Amino acid sequence: MNATALIAEDEPLLAQALQAELARTWPELTVVKVVGDGEAAVAQALALRPDVLLLDIRMPGQSGLEAAGELAEEWPNDQPFPALVFVTAYDAYAVQAFEAQAVDYLLKPVQPERLRLTVQRVQALLAQRRPATGPLDATLEQLRCLMSQTSSPAARLQVIPASVGNSIRMVQLSEVVAFEAADKYVRVLLAQGEVLIRTPLKELMPQLDPAVFWQVHRGTVVRAEAIESVTRNEAGRMSLRLRARPESFAVSRLYADRFKAM
Repeated sequence: MNATALIAEDEPLLAQALQAELARTWPELTVVKVVGDGEAAVAQALALRPDVLLLDIRMPGQSGLEAAGELAEEWPNDQPFPALVFVTAYDAYAVQAFEAQAVDYLLKPVQPERLRLTVQRVQALLAQRRPATGPLDATLEQLRCLMSQTSSPAARLQVIPASVGNSIRMVQLSEVVAFEAADKYVRVLLAQGEVLIRTPLKELMPQLDPAVFWQVHRGTVVRAEAIESVTRNEAGRMSLRLRARPESFAVSRLYADRFKAM
């Protein structure tokens, strides 16, 4: 079966070994690009539209899971989403999370027999695949489950220290209505005003109660009870507004299931 693939792996020797083993196992597969980070994987996948994505879980900056999540948000509705294969050094607990989903995984170092099994699964998936006619519901659900099952537990956050001029303001979590990633900072939005912190949003997320704070976009987390309204535009994209805040916040495909009633 002829197909195309993109490999995202930050260790060049492992990327070369995986590409060589793929050439032996699946000669008809053309690797159209090899990249070393999640941001490049997203950009090149959107440009080249490969049939298969092989994503390393741990890469500098954006992880393989985060890259897959962003691609699922940005992928055109009328195009079939690539078959996903995650390359991971995760322990057995995390591997169980992958086995529970309809994506495949390879453990490092990649073994030829395990790769052959993965190739068979991917080929079977591609043989059944038809052009998508609606939202990528199945893929989105798989990614949501993987992200929740493979995140590390952490102590709940109660107070947020934030620099304000020459002083430190101790912001109570109960004051916060949203977190929004902005360049090298995270905006901590309050009912009135905001503060900036340097802690990345992905480090904050495990410390927040998911029943209280909902992620609605890869760069936005909102307090659920602060949501005033949710709207959908003609293109099907959702956005929401919070009580006591003037701005509107985009809701990505990956998290739109929270508002299924719409």
